[in-house]
Amino acid sequence: MKLDLKKLLISNLKAIFNRENVEVVVTAVILALIIRAFVVQAFKIPTGSMKPTLTEGDRILVNKFIYRFKEPKRGDVIVFKYPEDPKKDFIKRLIATGGETVMIKDGNIWVDSILIEEPQKLRQIFYYNKPEAKYGAEEMRIAVPEDSYFVLGDNSASSRDSRYWGFVPKKYLIGKAFVIYWPPNRIRLLRDR
Repeated sequence: MKLDLKKLLISNLKAIFNRENVEVVVTAVILALIIRAFVVQAFKIPTGSMKPTLTEGDRILVNKFIYRFKEPKRGDVIVFKYPEDPKKDFIKRLIATGGETVMIKDGNIWVDSILIEEPQKLRQIFYYNKPEAKYGAEEMRIAVPEDSYFVLGDNSASSRDSRYWGFVPKKYLIGKAFVIYWPPNRIRLLRDR
């Protein structure tokens, strides 16, 4: 009788311990899924279209809830569903928002006929015209539809962006990139200014 009680006690402790571990793991998985779905998501940069800001292999974190409280602004590095294939995610710099008219002239960005001076980052990048692209001709005035965005890659000589496929619908916006967390030598906050 004494031996059976000991075995029973040990088996009950094992069951409780295993159940507690399972509960902890399940809770952690649920929290991770909630955080990924609504708060922060990690992405890996696959191409050089955002060089020098982001390079191939950089791993970034994207704030997915910020645009629930404020509108995206010119210069933000945003992640969105690719308009030509919404199953793919893209990352580019926001240049103009719905209702604005954008133009690329002599490597500079003009919005509503005003040369963009701020954020400073936009003045540091030479934006190429792409005559073969639908929205890429020199001095072409492009009206951005309401609830849409016009985006460009920082490496505009080698970027497929709004010049080719047009506008990003607001509903495709995923979030704002805010930090490079890997590789260690590239860890930094992404600044718009």
